[in-house]
Amino acid sequence: MTRLLVDLGGTTCRVGLSDGTGLLRDTARSFANADHASLAQLLAAYLDAQRPGPVSAICAGVAGPVRGGAAQLTNHAWHIEADALARATGAGHVHLMNDLQAQAYALDDLDADSVTPLIPGTPDPKGPRLVLGLGTGCNIAVAHRVDDGLFVPPSESGHTTLPDAPGFRALYDALRGDAAHLPIEAALSGPGLTRLHAFYTGETRTPTEIIAREPRKTLQAFVSLLGLAASNLCLSHMATGGLYLIGGTARAIAPYIKPLGFADTFHPRGPYTDILAAIPVTLISDDNAALRGCARYLSQCLK
Repeated sequence: MTRLLVDLGGTTCRVGLSDGTGLLRDTARSFANADHASLAQLLAAYLDAQRPGPVSAICAGVAGPVRGGAAQLTNHAWHIEADALARATGAGHVHLMNDLQAQAYALDDLDADSVTPLIPGTPDPKGPRLVLGLGTGCNIAVAHRVDDGLFVPPSESGHTTLPDAPGFRALYDALRGDAAHLPIEAALSGPGLTRLHAFYTGETRTPTEIIAREPRKTLQAFVSLLGLAASNLCLSHMATGGLYLIGGTARAIAPYIKPLGFADTFHPRGPYTDILAAIPVTLISDDNAALRGCARYLSQCLK
């Protein structure tokens, strides 16, 4: 009955176990992708250390598009195939999904101390909830409540185009040098924060260094663009149940969301302003959220 849970990002991979009731306590481990030749090898090392016995199923949230039982990481060279993972672990059922899908499946299983309100609102208890991930890349997932639990369709919205913003035309022209199609994640991600800072200051700094220096121009631009993009995404999916931010960059930028006027670009949408103003914004700080979501998905589909 042991189930293997995987949260595979572009840089690191978290792995845990479930017995069908959720993520088992003290089983989550983190690995650097660079230390392993493949995901199959990484999982073999984890199972060798944990020795949980036979694995019946795997659910892996992968930071990249999933198609036909295979996935390609967006920011790492690994190509993942469900059949290969089944052969490597002996699992009879392997399901791949985008990592943001996995995080959205966790929304009903998060501890109270792992969610922090950032912008108040009045959510629709039956409305869809949108999870926006800001880290090495950017993407979203929308959790819909259905009779037997949650339904979270795939998305690659981080590679849709940044919203029109007259005050940022020069910045957009500069960003096109790295990505001609001007995806949202070119600005709204950890590397995006570095790009914004380089444009405004001429300095190349890591996101950690930027946050430590608190450069107002850089952070103001990030928060304003985040409000614009998030507003479009929430309206596209009528995410009246709430907007949830997750990921390392989201945590770093969270203290600046309210004071730097996120609401000033998130709320104003003409006749739809009241809808946006009612959507609360919350930070998720659970490192194991995607693992919990994988456990939730397997519990729904393997009843």
